Amino acid sequence: MRYRVVALGGSRMKSAALRAACDEYLSRLRHYAKVEEREVSETRVPEGALKDSRLIALAQHGEPWSSEQLAELTGRWELEGRDVTFAIGGADGLPPDVEQRAERRWSLGALTLPHELARVVVYEQLYRAYTIRRGEKYHRGS
Repeated sequence: MRYRVVALGGSRMKSAALRAACDEYLSRLRHYAKVEEREVSETRVPEGALKDSRLIALAQHGEPWSSEQLAELTGRWELEGRDVTFAIGGADGLPPDVEQRAERRWSLGALTLPHELARVVVYEQLYRAYTIRRGEKYHRGS
Protein backbone atom coordinates (compact mmCIF):
# COMPACT_ATOMS: atom_id res chain seq x y z
CA MET A 1 0.00 0.00 0.00
CA ARG A 2 1.22 3.44 -0.84
CA TYR A 3 0.05 7.03 -0.55
CA ARG A 4 0.27 9.43 -3.46
CA VAL A 5 -0.17 13.16 -3.07
CA VAL A 6 -0.92 14.75 -6.42
CA ALA A 7 -0.82 18.53 -6.68
CA LEU A 8 -2.82 19.60 -9.73
CA GLY A 9 -2.92 22.63 -11.99
CA GLY A 10 0.55 24.05 -11.66
CA SER A 11 0.54 23.66 -7.88
CA ARG A 12 4.32 23.87 -7.67
CA MET A 13 5.96 24.26 -4.29
CA LYS A 14 7.54 27.72 -4.48
CA SER A 15 8.19 28.44 -0.82
CA ALA A 16 11.49 27.05 0.46
CA ALA A 17 10.17 27.05 4.03
CA LEU A 18 7.05 25.08 3.14
CA ARG A 19 9.10 22.71 0.96
CA ALA A 20 11.35 22.10 3.98
CA ALA A 21 8.29 21.43 6.17
CA CYS A 22 6.94 18.96 3.58
CA ASP A 23 10.29 17.21 3.40
CA GLU A 24 10.49 16.96 7.19
CA TYR A 25 7.06 15.33 7.50
CA LEU A 26 7.67 13.14 4.46
CA SER A 27 10.88 11.89 6.07
CA ARG A 28 9.02 11.07 9.29
CA LEU A 29 6.04 9.51 7.50
CA ARG A 30 8.23 7.27 5.35
CA HIS A 31 9.22 5.37 8.51
CA TYR A 32 5.65 4.03 8.50
CA ALA A 33 4.40 4.09 4.92
CA LYS A 34 5.37 4.48 1.28
CA VAL A 35 4.60 7.97 0.01
CA GLU A 36 4.95 9.53 -3.44
CA GLU A 37 4.53 13.16 -4.37
CA ARG A 38 3.63 14.36 -7.86
CA GLU A 39 3.16 17.85 -9.23
CA VAL A 40 1.28 17.98 -12.52
CA SER A 41 0.55 21.03 -14.63
CA GLU A 42 -2.75 19.73 -15.97
CA THR A 43 -5.95 19.88 -13.94
CA ARG A 44 -6.65 16.15 -13.95
CA VAL A 45 -5.19 13.30 -11.98
CA PRO A 46 -2.91 11.22 -14.22
CA GLU A 47 -4.47 7.83 -14.93
CA GLY A 48 -1.37 6.02 -13.68
CA ALA A 49 -1.83 7.61 -10.27
CA LEU A 50 -5.29 6.08 -9.93
CA LYS A 51 -4.62 2.50 -10.96
CA ASP A 52 -5.86 0.31 -8.09
CA SER A 53 -6.06 3.45 -5.94
CA ARG A 54 -8.81 5.18 -4.04
CA LEU A 55 -9.04 8.91 -4.80
CA ILE A 56 -9.45 11.33 -1.90
CA ALA A 57 -10.15 14.92 -3.01
CA LEU A 58 -9.16 17.75 -0.72
CA ALA A 59 -12.22 19.93 -0.99
CA GLN A 60 -13.72 22.80 0.96
CA HIS A 61 -17.07 21.00 1.18
CA GLY A 62 -15.60 17.65 2.17
CA GLU A 63 -15.71 15.77 5.46
CA PRO A 64 -13.80 17.46 8.31
CA TRP A 65 -11.89 14.46 9.72
CA SER A 66 -10.30 14.62 13.12
CA SER A 67 -6.78 13.28 13.55
CA GLU A 68 -8.25 10.23 15.31
CA GLN A 69 -10.67 9.62 12.41
CA LEU A 70 -7.79 9.82 9.94
CA ALA A 71 -5.86 7.33 12.07
CA GLU A 72 -8.82 4.93 11.86
CA LEU A 73 -9.06 5.43 8.09
CA THR A 74 -5.36 4.77 7.54
CA GLY A 75 -5.73 1.53 9.49
CA ARG A 76 -8.64 0.41 7.31
CA TRP A 77 -6.85 1.44 4.13
CA GLU A 78 -3.79 -0.59 5.13
CA LEU A 79 -5.94 -3.67 5.79
CA GLU A 80 -7.57 -3.29 2.38
CA GLY A 81 -4.13 -2.96 0.77
CA ARG A 82 -5.28 -0.45 -1.84
CA ASP A 83 -3.20 2.63 -2.65
CA VAL A 84 -4.60 6.01 -1.66
CA THR A 85 -4.26 9.11 -3.86
CA PHE A 86 -4.86 12.55 -2.35
CA ALA A 87 -5.64 15.24 -4.94
CA ILE A 88 -4.86 18.86 -4.04
CA GLY A 89 -6.00 21.62 -6.37
CA GLY A 90 -4.31 24.87 -7.25
CA ALA A 91 -5.56 28.40 -6.65
CA ASP A 92 -8.97 27.58 -8.15
CA GLY A 93 -9.37 24.30 -6.28
CA LEU A 94 -10.03 20.96 -7.92
CA PRO A 95 -11.90 20.58 -11.19
CA PRO A 96 -15.46 19.30 -10.66
CA ASP A 97 -14.76 16.02 -12.47
CA VAL A 98 -11.91 15.21 -10.06
CA GLU A 99 -14.16 15.85 -7.06
CA GLN A 100 -16.92 13.72 -8.61
CA ARG A 101 -14.57 10.77 -9.22
CA ALA A 102 -13.31 10.83 -5.65
CA GLU A 103 -14.40 8.11 -3.24
CA ARG A 104 -14.24 10.65 -0.42
CA ARG A 105 -13.75 14.38 0.00
CA TRP A 106 -11.63 15.64 2.88
CA SER A 107 -11.92 19.19 4.16
CA LEU A 108 -9.03 20.65 6.13
CA GLY A 109 -11.49 23.17 7.59
CA ALA A 110 -13.46 26.24 6.65
CA LEU A 111 -10.34 28.36 6.17
CA THR A 112 -8.95 28.93 2.70
CA LEU A 113 -5.39 27.57 2.61
CA PRO A 114 -2.73 28.01 -0.05
CA HIS A 115 -2.17 24.68 -1.81
CA GLU A 116 1.41 24.58 -0.52
CA LEU A 117 0.26 24.82 3.08
CA ALA A 118 -2.49 22.26 2.48
CA ARG A 119 0.18 19.82 1.35
CA VAL A 120 2.15 20.35 4.58
CA VAL A 121 -1.03 19.73 6.59
CA VAL A 122 -1.77 16.50 4.71
CA TYR A 123 1.72 15.13 5.38
CA GLU A 124 1.66 16.21 9.02
CA GLN A 125 -1.77 14.67 9.58
CA LEU A 126 -0.77 11.38 7.95
CA TYR A 127 2.31 11.28 10.16
CA ARG A 128 0.16 12.10 13.21
CA ALA A 129 -2.31 9.35 12.26
CA TYR A 130 0.47 6.76 12.32
CA THR A 131 1.80 7.97 15.66
CA ILE A 132 -1.75 7.81 17.11
CA ARG A 133 -2.16 4.23 15.89
CA ARG A 134 1.15 3.24 17.48
CA GLY A 135 0.56 5.09 20.74
CA GLU A 136 3.63 7.27 20.24
CA LYS A 137 4.15 10.55 22.09
CA TYR A 138 3.77 12.95 19.13
CA HIS A 139 -0.03 13.30 19.41
CA ARG A 140 -1.26 15.01 22.58
CA GLY A 141 -4.97 15.21 21.70
CA SER A 142 -7.70 14.51 24.21
